[in-house]
Amino acid sequence: MPILGVTAARSLRSFRQRGHYGLCEKCGLAQVNQDVVQELGRRCPDQKIATVDLDATVIESWKREAKATYEGCNGYQPMLALWAEMNVALADQFRDGNVPAIQDPLSSARRAFAALPETVQERYFRGDAACYENALLSWLRNEKREQGPEGFIGFAVSVPMMKPLKEEILALDQQAWQPYREESGVELQCANVPYYPEERSENQYREPLRYVAIRVRRRQGELFGDGSEAKYFAVATNLWEWSPKKLLVWHREKAGSIEALHDVLKNELAGGVMPCSRFGANAAWFRVAVLTHNIFTALKRLALPAELLTARPKRLRFLILNTPGKLIHHARQTILRLARTANRFSAWRRALGVLPLPP
Repeated sequence: MPILGVTAARSLRSFRQRGHYGLCEKCGLAQVNQDVVQELGRRCPDQKIATVDLDATVIESWKREAKATYEGCNGYQPMLALWAEMNVALADQFRDGNVPAIQDPLSSARRAFAALPETVQERYFRGDAACYENALLSWLRNEKREQGPEGFIGFAVSVPMMKPLKEEILALDQQAWQPYREESGVELQCANVPYYPEERSENQYREPLRYVAIRVRRRQGELFGDGSEAKYFAVATNLWEWSPKKLLVWHREKAGSIEALHDVLKNELAGGVMPCSRFGANAAWFRVAVLTHNIFTALKRLALPAELLTARPKRLRFLILNTPGKLIHHARQTILRLARTANRFSAWRRALGVLPLPP
């Protein structure tokens, strides 16, 4: 951790002097993060499946260079790609607040799949409506894709409710709808939709996308606030063999993975508080927060007890990191006297036995 702090401080000083994001790739933080992911994959070779969740989040800020966001406040809108099974961030792209999430999600997806270790054999992708973008979908559907791994990538992304799609959903027979899940006061049903929009030239001879619709209705037949009897949502995918319910449950799991990452980065690792008015310095700060999250994840998976696998940074600070101690020099020896009992550090003793120590 001290080495990481020194590296971060030097990077931030450099960014304050230069002040633009293009140098962020040259500072080495992105390569360090990729090396962490690669090493974690090497140490966990049994993890053969990788699901990449892509999403953007809004960080409110009133710094001089902050731009207006769609939420009405000023700030930034970084995009993150998460390896869901391992809970590590594969790629991040720091953006101005006025840059929409639908603008160029392909670049982040490419970097994310490039960061995966060679041990991964199955690849999947999940995203919200901002990922329903032609360039990204075409890249995912092409098994000989440029700047990416060859082979099949199964994906599911939310679809904006366009008029032709909604007309097809409303034309479905009642028998086509299947139970999906129930929530307080509402019931959700799902169905396959025979919707085949016009394809771009590069996708004309590929298997068409599958569209799965969701219908939300109140149990007692009550109307929603806008006077409608039901609300409709849809997901596009290339996973034809999965049942509609299985597909939607799997797609919805991203809310508990990438959204949790946003919360940890912004509220527990200081990624939500920008330290400088310069865009480049803030980009480096956010990337250091991402790197810190990945180091915590690697520590939990490789060295700490299994019950701490889901521990958040705040818990780890109280259990392990925030421990007072005193260095004592006696008889040509340096001793660290800690203010806790030995049982308090049983997790550290195991970690020191597992992790390689520097010479």
